[in-house]
Amino acid sequence: MRNVTESLNDEHALQPAPGAEQYPALDFANSALALPGGQFLDLLGTPADANRWLTERDLAPADAGLQEMCLGQLRSLREQIRALFASRVRGLPALPAALSAVNDALTRAPTAALLHWDEKTGPYRAAPHPTTEIVDHALATLAADAADLLTGPDAERLTACGSPPCNRYLLRHGRRHWCSTRCGDRARAARAYARRTGTRKA
Repeated sequence: MRNVTESLNDEHALQPAPGAEQYPALDFANSALALPGGQFLDLLGTPADANRWLTERDLAPADAGLQEMCLGQLRSLREQIRALFASRVRGLPALPAALSAVNDALTRAPTAALLHWDEKTGPYRAAPHPTTEIVDHALATLAADAADLLTGPDAERLTACGSPPCNRYLLRHGRRHWCSTRCGDRARAARAYARRTGTRKA
């Protein structure tokens, strides 16, 4: 089972959805993948998986030692961000619970860089997020990024992949509504099949 997960992980890691490299929150929302054949891949499946995902995006050190409670917080915020993305894409009002969750995450970590003093180099400023607040800092960063995406000029380009069963979000380029070449090929094949079967019935 682990080998299957690893191969699926490798496959999707090669093609992040358009916009995911620019917006970590988009990448975060896409960390739960619905795949053909009824398969599902959660890149935050275990605390170790979540720690790896955060480390690869410079949101946590490799030795952060995330626990199940931390994993639950990350998954919960992910679902609320996905809900906000869905509301934006469909032109529907945002769910109050999703707004509250993102706003709560935004207030978990200090945003102002505090003043520190190094004995050798003198004064400097740095945002405080000691080890005990690593997850809060990651949550706040991802929530802020989601808020920036939803309120910025790229919000108009936010869309859902148009190739079922894929559940990823992306930033649209032109008329493209697919998150990857594979999804685009699958959508074109489905359209061709529908045309063939429709012709036979006529």
